[in-house]
This record gives sequence, structure tokens and C-alpha cells, in this order.
Amino acid sequence: MVIKNLLPVVAGLALVGAVLAVPVATAAPAPAGTIAAAPDIPVANVQAHLNQLQTIATNNGGNRAHGKPGYKASIDYVKAKLDAAGWVTSVKTFTQSGATGYNLIADWPGGDENSVLMAGSHLDSVAAGPGINDNGTGSAGLLEVALAVSGNQLKPAKHLRFGWWGAEELGLVGSTNYVNSLSATEKSKIKGYLNFDMTGSPNPGYFVYSASGQPTGSIDLQRVLEEHFAAIGVPTELTTVGGRSDHAAFAQAGIPIGGLFTGAEGTKTAAQAQKWGGTANTAYDACYHRACDRTTNVNATALDRNTDAVAYSIWKLAGTGGGTPGKRFENQTDVAIPDLTTVESPVTVSGVTGNAPSALQVGVDIRHTFRGDLQIDLVAPDGTAYRLKSTSSSDSADNVNTTYTVNASSEVANGTWKLQVRDTARNDTGTINGWFLQF
Repeated sequence: MVIKNLLPVVAGLALVGAVLAVPVATAAPAPAGTIAAAPDIPVANVQAHLNQLQTIATNNGGNRAHGKPGYKASIDYVKAKLDAAGWVTSVKTFTQSGATGYNLIADWPGGDENSVLMAGSHLDSVAAGPGINDNGTGSAGLLEVALAVSGNQLKPAKHLRFGWWGAEELGLVGSTNYVNSLSATEKSKIKGYLNFDMTGSPNPGYFVYSASGQPTGSIDLQRVLEEHFAAIGVPTELTTVGGRSDHAAFAQAGIPIGGLFTGAEGTKTAAQAQKWGGTANTAYDACYHRACDRTTNVNATALDRNTDAVAYSIWKLAGTGGGTPGKRFENQTDVAIPDLTTVESPVTVSGVTGNAPSALQVGVDIRHTFRGDLQIDLVAPDGTAYRLKSTSSSDSADNVNTTYTVNASSEVANGTWKLQVRDTARNDTGTINGWFLQF
């Protein structure tokens, strides 16, 4: 990941998982003529790829940087895996700092080539170290998801295209070169780009790229990524990544973007440590851009959760029938939240059989200048209130933009549900920008 300032919008579980020699599991293919739901990606498989990237770095001067033999060997490793699995690959070259750079592009045959879903990760490291978290984790996770696509013989509605980028650490060079090489027509065919950069930080946060200020359609990518974590009961925070990683060139081209990130040199707050585990007042990745960014610098739990989120988003956004079944009901009408008042925003649910799910997803987008003042409840059609957020005088940040999971299985699904927001103090006001229920 390129060094720039990173600001969490709403600022993981530690226990560093060393990546050792591991057995490789193989996902069973889906029965002929069917499309499987998003698979659980075995973290052991992803760790096996990281071990290979570490070996490549060790055998090539300790790094996998642009212009160095370790980077080309990394490209060759990923390409060989994809070629054997039936992906159609091509290597695109460019020049940076007097050296040849390489992007690896992989297309999965089939799908609507006028409606492309792209995903990508940078494969290069800095010169100082092997870059196993930054960004072996994103690259290895994306590779294993690509192999799961092949293993399931996926037949998505959209055309799938994955990219492994070179020279990201020198200023997003490879991904920018790729996007700039596309005609306006080819750019218009890309309906979304997902970026995965540092997905196994040793003191992880669980960050989803914010759609705020990004091209139209980015909110759909953000919500799908949030859904996975909500379904497994892991809270997320939105982060404004700016021009820090390879999504930037796609965003500049007007392509909707989304992505995942577990943190770099930034410091985990006490509130985040309470929520996610790990160590407060310590960097998410103390080995960021250092020689110690080795296989021992990866949190296996974060890597597992994020890689499963990659698969979930690919399966769902590509139109495979994967992801959460059911319907989304939402209200995007603004509701002002004055001081010392309680306001409600209703959503009417219809056409859903039986009760609500045990993992009902409640997406909330509230703009407020002191979110610690807010008490937020989901009110079921029968009047039962489910507490989503309590007040906290120590939570001085602004805005609430996250997805909660509620066990609403005792509630009849159909009827009018309400998001109830109470402002409990003076001097700070806000607005419910919108919210949704995912059944």
C-alpha cells in the first residue's frame, strides 16, 4: 500500500497467526448445471500461497519489489496457478524507474463481456522486505478465490476479470497504466472494481471502503462487503482510502469502487480494541513497509474473514445467486435529528414468508456531529425494540455508518419496521440519511 494519510470514517482480533507449512484443501465443484452459493475459502490454501511468496522473496534478495527478480517470480507463480485452472491470462508490461513492470490480467471465460466485474490486488512489495501482509494477503486471497471460481465452474452473469498490479508501491503505477490503456468503451464495460490491499494485519481493524465521494454505484459494492461481516457478527467501519491504493485510477475513470483493508501504520484506538480485540494505541501493522513483514506478520483470523468476504462479494456482485438470499427494503428519505428528541424512519416489509431471520442486517447511515449522544433502536412491527447502539460520552467521533446484525427470528417479517434514533444531549444535531433491512 502506498504511503499516504489514511482517515477512518467511523474508526481486529489479534492473536497473530503465523503462516506455517499447511495442508492444501480443495473445494468440491458444484454439481453440473447449478451455481453454488459463495464458498468458505480455506485459509490454509491462502496461507500456502503466502508461504510461496515468502520463499520467492527469500530466494531473491528478501523482497518482491518492482524491477527486482522477486516480483517477476511472483507474477510467474500466480499466472501458472491461474493458467492451470482455466483462466485466460495476459501479462501487460510498462516501464517505471528504468525497469520493466508487469500487470497480470486474468479473465474467466463466459459472462456478459459488456458487463465486467473486476477485482484486483497489488503484488509488489517495497524494497525493504517481502511484503507478505502488504500485499501478499490481498493477492493470495484473490488468487484462492479465482481458484474457487474454477473449482466450482462458476457461470456468472457478469464477466469476471481479476488483476494483480505491479509498482503500486511506487505510486499506483501498474493499475493506473492499465486503466489509462483502456478505451472509453472498454472502461464503460467495467461495472465495478473491488480492491483488496492488506487483509491480514497482525493487529487488525475491519475496514470497508466508504462509497462517500466515489462514483455512482459504489454504495452497492460497499453494502455487499458489509453484508458478509454483518452475517458473521463482525462489526466494520468505513474508511476513506483516498488515492492510497489501486482503486484510485478506476474511481477517476468513473467506475464504481469498493474494497477491504485491515490497517497499516495507523493506530488502533481503545474503542476499536474493545470492539475487535487486539492492542490499543498500537499500529495495525507495526511491520508495515519493513523487513519484518513476513509470514509471521499475518493474523490468520483476519485473513480468513476477509478472504471469505472477497468470495462473497464476487459471487453476489457477479450475479451468481450467491450471497444473502432474499430482499432489501430501505428508506433513503432524510430525517432531521434535533437536540433532545426522538425521531423515526419507517420501512415497510412485504412479500417475505414467515419470520425475520436470526441474522437480520440493519444498515444505518446517520450524519451527526457527536455520535456518542445517539441511542439507536430497531423497532419491529409489534413494537419490540432491539438496541443497536447505546449512548457513550467517551465516543466523541461523528457519524454512524455501519451495518448491525439483529436476531429477529421471533418477529413476523412483514409489516412496518422503524429505525428509532434518540438524541440525548444538547449542542449536536444530525440527520438520518437512510437505512435498510436485508432479509
